[in-house]
Amino acid sequence: MNAIDIMMEEHRYIKRMLKVVRKACFKVLQGEEVNYDDFYSMISFIRNYADGHHHNKEEIILFNKMIENLGVLGEKTIKYGMLVEHDLGRLHVKGLDEALENLKNGDEEAKLDVIANAISYTHLLERHIDKEDNVIYKFAQRELDNSILENIDKECKDYEDENMSVRDENINILENLEKKYFN
Repeated sequence: MNAIDIMMEEHRYIKRMLKVVRKACFKVLQGEEVNYDDFYSMISFIRNYADGHHHNKEEIILFNKMIENLGVLGEKTIKYGMLVEHDLGRLHVKGLDEALENLKNGDEEAKLDVIANAISYTHLLERHIDKEDNVIYKFAQRELDNSILENIDKECKDYEDENMSVRDENINILENLEKKYFN
């Protein structure tokens, strides 16, 4: 499996977590108590798998090669598109984390912020993943030389080999949450 195929597979796991986040928010909207452990598990998955494991490969390996080799168009597409959206996602997750703390400290109105930040994150990531899968990755495959793509594949494989425990731990978190919210 090449690097882009691996990243697209990771997107499928991330999209599954987005559905869990949405379902948990809907339960809060229906008046159920916020399950802090579940929300913190979702945040952990997002930070360690989506942002850490997955975005590290994009930002450190793929996107840097695109910036280095695809001129102004590659640089603008990555720096002012993809990386801005990664940062916006981090902002939503930080807001979610802060809202959970405010809620724990007795601010009932913070439930609005829990839902708002979580749903904003899901909407951002759904669009972002679609853009990467259908535009950015195809652009990279079409425009980068085969030798550069082979180097990206090797670097991603090495990264994967060193970080399989992160992948496995987070897929386990996802599957446990799916059982809880969809069964």
